[in-house]
Amino acid sequence: MTKSSTAKKEKGGKVSRLPPGTPNPVDVHVGGRVRLRRTLLGVSQEKLGDSVGLTFQQIQKYERGANRIGASRIYELSRILDVPVSFFFDDMPTELKTHEGRFAAGLRDKEQGTYEADPLARRETLELVRAYYKISDPRVRKRLFELTKTLAKSDMDFDD
Repeated sequence: MTKSSTAKKEKGGKVSRLPPGTPNPVDVHVGGRVRLRRTLLGVSQEKLGDSVGLTFQQIQKYERGANRIGASRIYELSRILDVPVSFFFDDMPTELKTHEGRFAAGLRDKEQGTYEADPLARRETLELVRAYYKISDPRVRKRLFELTKTLAKSDMDFDD
């Protein structure tokens, strides 16, 4: 395997690396996807940790991107969380798909004031999704879904 010819090179031909202690943005993304799926399922960090033989602190580090998740662990998590391995890499920002982009994103200062959390990771959203799937009658679920779409559309019409 050769290193990408587009990777930024330092003096001496070495590929640039993030400073020690700076999490790789891909690890942060993958950890965020683990957290998203875990919370959508209503599973605690402790319960997930027990199912893979880890402490909840280790799960926290994975979810923050502080520790990298190995391939075998990603595979194990995909089975426990009932998603394909690719789920953890879905919706990855385009900039993270190149070495330069990952390097720049890892070094970029994060502006705390402009940070907007993913609406899918908000507690309100997660509770709504859980409650929705607790409705056993698929016809009732479908009607609620249609009602929600109608309400959202009418809200947008008022904004115009």
